[in-house]
Amino acid sequence: MRPIRLDMSGFTVFREQTTVDFTDADYFALVGPTGSGKSTVLDAICFALYGQVPRWGGARGIGNALAPSAAEARVRLVFESAGDRYVATRVVRRDGRGNVKTSGAGLQLMPPGFDVTKLDTGMDLEDLGEVLAGVPAEMDAAVLHAVGLPYEQFTSCVVLPQGQFADFLHAKPATRQQILVNLLGLHVYEEVQVKAAERGKAAEAKLTVVDQALAALEDATDEAVAEAAGHLARMRELTAAVEAAMPGLRAARAAEDAARDTRDTLDAELRLLASVRTPANLAEATTAIAAARTAATEAAEAVHEAEEAEEKVRGELTAAGDAGSLRLALDRHTELERLIEQEGWFAGKVSVAEVECRDARASADLAESEHIGAQQLLEQARQDYRDAQQRDRAVALRGHLTPGDDCPVCEQPVTVVPEVPRESAVRLAEAAGAAARQAAEQATARWQERDAVARNLESDLERKRGQYEHHLTRLAEVRKAVQGLPGVAAIQQQLAEFGRLQGRLEDATAAVRTARDRLRSAQTAVRAAEEQQRTAWRRFDEVRDGVARFVPPPADRDDLAGAWRTLVEWARAEHAARSTARTEADATVDAAHDATAAARSAIMALFTDAGVQPPATTPADAEATLIRAAAVTAERAEAAWQRLVERLAQAREMQDQRMALQQAGRVAKSLAGHLRANNFERWLLEEALDLLVDGASRILRELTGGQYELMHDKGEFFVIDHHDAGLRRGVRTLSGGETFQASLALALALSEQLAGMSTTAASLESIVLDEGFGTLDAATLDVVAATLENLAARGDRMVGLVTHVHALAERVPVRFEVRKDARTAHVERVGL
Repeated sequence: MRPIRLDMSGFTVFREQTTVDFTDADYFALVGPTGSGKSTVLDAICFALYGQVPRWGGARGIGNALAPSAAEARVRLVFESAGDRYVATRVVRRDGRGNVKTSGAGLQLMPPGFDVTKLDTGMDLEDLGEVLAGVPAEMDAAVLHAVGLPYEQFTSCVVLPQGQFADFLHAKPATRQQILVNLLGLHVYEEVQVKAAERGKAAEAKLTVVDQALAALEDATDEAVAEAAGHLARMRELTAAVEAAMPGLRAARAAEDAARDTRDTLDAELRLLASVRTPANLAEATTAIAAARTAATEAAEAVHEAEEAEEKVRGELTAAGDAGSLRLALDRHTELERLIEQEGWFAGKVSVAEVECRDARASADLAESEHIGAQQLLEQARQDYRDAQQRDRAVALRGHLTPGDDCPVCEQPVTVVPEVPRESAVRLAEAAGAAARQAAEQATARWQERDAVARNLESDLERKRGQYEHHLTRLAEVRKAVQGLPGVAAIQQQLAEFGRLQGRLEDATAAVRTARDRLRSAQTAVRAAEEQQRTAWRRFDEVRDGVARFVPPPADRDDLAGAWRTLVEWARAEHAARSTARTEADATVDAAHDATAAARSAIMALFTDAGVQPPATTPADAEATLIRAAAVTAERAEAAWQRLVERLAQAREMQDQRMALQQAGRVAKSLAGHLRANNFERWLLEEALDLLVDGASRILRELTGGQYELMHDKGEFFVIDHHDAGLRRGVRTLSGGETFQASLALALALSEQLAGMSTTAASLESIVLDEGFGTLDAATLDVVAATLENLAARGDRMVGLVTHVHALAERVPVRFEVRKDARTAHVERVGL
């Protein structure tokens, strides 16, 4: 696995969008001060692939992925593995309750030649190629197939945590053995042992179930199947015999049905002919129509007379004039009398308002004069106060003078110093000013109050004058309207005459309505009588049509009673002729019934002879019941035979399954017994340690120019120094630089061994060391730098390191400087 490009947004310290471009970075270093976010870049690579980070303590530490106060974190990694290019994406969000969950994850195989510089700077999921995983649940298997390493091996082969392999070099044999078990995943054999034991127990449980099932199938034998087959053959012979006897039963049944149909036809004809009777209301239907038509004619004449009387009264009412105009003229006379009575009242109201208005205005003018005088006195008091201030200041200036001193104002000698007043002129002026102010305020209040009263009275006067003028105008209009109208007595006499004519018109209109109601009732009676006669003819036609196939005599359409009489007499003659044929039909039905019963009894005997209980039947369903009973008997016999055949096959299948379970249980128990002794795991550990030391020795020779080799003896590690006559040294005697070289050789060898033991084709194309280089001295640091340069020069993988040591970083051709401000962390590529 070789990283190409890493995009982060909202991921731990990288709050803002950050891109790290690893293109052509065969040997690089992540540099920066402690806490700047160097190791976070490696965390993002692990998180994009596996959804967890070593220092977070597993997948449960996903909450660490979000930057403080961020609601979403996005990571996207473009990488190459075994010649193919992939893009892995993960999105983490915080919900409303504060829970952090993975909301999106995907792995895509990018098309050949795709230029990663064309990727947008956003973190949205895009269709960048073939989708290998679209949800978080699909990511583990897809990443394992692409990278070739599970999470534990990836963090041991590609991203190497600080100090883990130096601990492996110095560990005790037992501790080292446990580390190998964890790193190489040898605990899987313990799991195999547990699963083998579980499978053995499961096989025993299934074997018990199979034995119980076999016990329940003891009746499924070849003899039982043969007996069931014989019974099936006998039931099929019964079915064939019943079906062969059915045509005779059907023929007897058909003859009986035909005889019954003939008898039933005669019964129906006799009932039909007996139902031909004269209707009870025939006489009423023939006489009611004439009386109804006479009553309708008389009602029509009464309506004509009432309408003529109504038209005559309406003409007299029209000649009497318009009642509305008369009432309007009477209203004008009444209004004129009311206006004349109100004229004096309105004039008196105006006169009183004029007097009140003059008195109020005079009082307001007097109050205004008092107000002006009070204001003048107040202004004089203010001037007196200013004069008093000057006198008090002058008194204050001469308080220290004696005769002969110079005046401080005019600078002339003072011959006589005036006596100082006993009381301050300002205090006297203040008292006089307060009295003047109070008087002015009282005068102003009286003036404003009286002025408001005067204004209100003036407004009321104008309103009353307007009302009076409106009254006079209306009085003149009504007097003009009344001129030329009749007097009140004449108008009242005309209205009385109009009311009398209106009453006569209402009586005439009521008489017209009554006559029309009687006419409608008479017309309804005519229609009812006509409908009754039509109904009688329809009934006659229905009865005659019912016996039309017997060819009744023709009817006279002008004589309803005669038509009915002729039809009834004919029906009685026909009924008497068919009564004799009905007696002969009864004898024929009895003979056909006896023949049907004999045929059915013969078929019942077939069931008895076959040892089967005959079914209960009725004459209506005998044929279908007998055929169905024979078929059901055969079907049941066939089902019993088929069930025995199936149970016999099931018993044989159970026997085969029992043998397979016995063999599987023996194999599982044997495997569990072999693995329980831990011999196999111990042998694998020894083989893995031998391979690991051989590979580490080869790498250590390359890193040290052939000076050192690595070996182990009884679980302890030693270094062979070929520059010191092959001296064997304990690993705890090595210097810091030598320890780093030996640990790095072990790390690389262990990476190769893990790849070899992986179930997929692992592609180890990069290694990143997150080591504490700051603890090394200058000489050791130089050895470490040379070792890393030799490793990078081999060209078989990308080499990266995380350091804040400036001297080491300067020797790396490509550097990614990581810095952090108050808002977020930043990554900048420098060098080649």
